[in-house]
Amino acid sequence: MSEPDRVFKALSDPVRIKILQFLRKPEGVCCAQAGVVCACDIESLLGLSQATVSHHMKLLVDAGLVRAQKHSRWMIYQLDAEAFSDAMAWLAPFARAPKVKQKVPA
Repeated sequence: MSEPDRVFKALSDPVRIKILQFLRKPEGVCCAQAGVVCACDIESLLGLSQATVSHHMKLLVDAGLVRAQKHSRWMIYQLDAEAFSDAMAWLAPFARAPKVKQKVPA
């Protein structure tokens, strides 16, 4: 799967969008530190099992949108802003696509 394919597949699920929004602005968390969020906080936010959260986080990490790091027995996550910039740069030419005039049927 190409890089844009992985990114847009990761962005296609409402649960993963919620995770990304939470990582961007973690509020009411027990373990967050300076721009990183613990997996336990994501599980609490979503009310999902650890296995389900791990599945979603793996897709986000594989797409390059999120960085993961193991601390002791916990996983911590943070957004990778550069990956979002790359996705926006990939989409930019589509926003500048020439407009096609459509003929109105008689």
